[in-house]
Amino acid sequence: MNLKENTMKIKQFIEDCEQKCSQDYKFIDEIALYNQKKVLDAFRSSKIGLHHFNGSTGYGYGDSGREKLNEIYAKVFNSEKALVSPHICSGTHAISLCLYGILRPGDTILSISGRPYDTLEEIIYKEGNGSLKDFGINYHQIELKKSGFDFEQIKEYLEHNEVKMVFIQRSRGYAWSNARSINQIKDICSCIKNISSKSVIMVDNCYGEFVDLIEPAEAGADIFAGSLIKNPGGGLAPTGGYICGRAELVDLASGRLTTPNLKDEVGSYSEGYRLFFQGLFMAPHTVAQTLKGSLLIRKAFDSLGYKVLPSSEESNNDVITSIEFDTEEQLVEFHRTIQSCSPVDSYVTLYPWDMPGYNEQVIMAAGTFVQGASIELSSDSPIKKPYIAYLQGGLTYEHVKLAVMMCLERLDLIK
Repeated sequence: MNLKENTMKIKQFIEDCEQKCSQDYKFIDEIALYNQKKVLDAFRSSKIGLHHFNGSTGYGYGDSGREKLNEIYAKVFNSEKALVSPHICSGTHAISLCLYGILRPGDTILSISGRPYDTLEEIIYKEGNGSLKDFGINYHQIELKKSGFDFEQIKEYLEHNEVKMVFIQRSRGYAWSNARSINQIKDICSCIKNISSKSVIMVDNCYGEFVDLIEPAEAGADIFAGSLIKNPGGGLAPTGGYICGRAELVDLASGRLTTPNLKDEVGSYSEGYRLFFQGLFMAPHTVAQTLKGSLLIRKAFDSLGYKVLPSSEESNNDVITSIEFDTEEQLVEFHRTIQSCSPVDSYVTLYPWDMPGYNEQVIMAAGTFVQGASIELSSDSPIKKPYIAYLQGGLTYEHVKLAVMMCLERLDLIK
């Protein structure tokens, strides 16, 4: 088959996949419209004006942009209070602020979604570096079942132990399992509150914002956190993170970001806040583009006999797509193709490396406008069996579509 014939065959294959996805695309558009109205209503009711985009210096006293950003996130995510800051440098940092702010020596944190994401290990239970364990905070985890949360094990543990915080990771991390749906989170929150009403329920909300109609506060969570260079930043926020939830809990986290007596009353940002506001406004649409792209990827690779997660018949609970490859060589070539189809650093050749915070070598494709922004099209994998690629993001559906077509060509998957 010559190059032109192969290109036409790939194009026809992708068009056939799109036809099969058309009804699901409409459902994604309905969610985006609902969330867009929610965001628009928050902007209007908060009376956002051009002056809120201005930066501040020094202590940042009376910084109206910072204050309005907090206000609007609280409205969008239906929570009592929010802390949104460019000084929160990642989702892991946002989660860490919650953990260190709320937990005290002798407290127990219970993870009910199994082992946390790799970057949280040294924060929670590894010794000798100022971890929670070093401060006398106990940790226990309950593994997920194939169907989701293990209700029986969770009930039994809560009935026999005093638990200060129940921790839920919404996304999958480096695991072959579906992300937790917002309905699953709602059901388990109700169960926890019936057994242990004083336990604080915390959700790591990274990769999950705007994929559904409601967010963790409406599902019963007390506090949740995420990164602005993922879903809620809409591909425009240059950095930052957020924390939403009950006011007294958000204040405790704020006290860790600054000091216990200053909380969210200080903190300047001279660059200004326009991109944070504009990114939030764009987020529902951007997430919808990502979800459509994810569905196309899954339909294409599923049709070719590859294992994908979620399946091509399931809805996304986050913006991540998992694809299992047969060999390490295929895996590496897939990530190199994603990199070569990026708008930034497309010429870079990727190699696995010892990435800080991870247990195995990692290969990561991230030709993004904002460094490491996983709402932009990117992918990564630990180099270990099974050889699973974790693909996320996509600012536009068209970009994801082009990337899929290039992967099919480079991996020679259309015969």
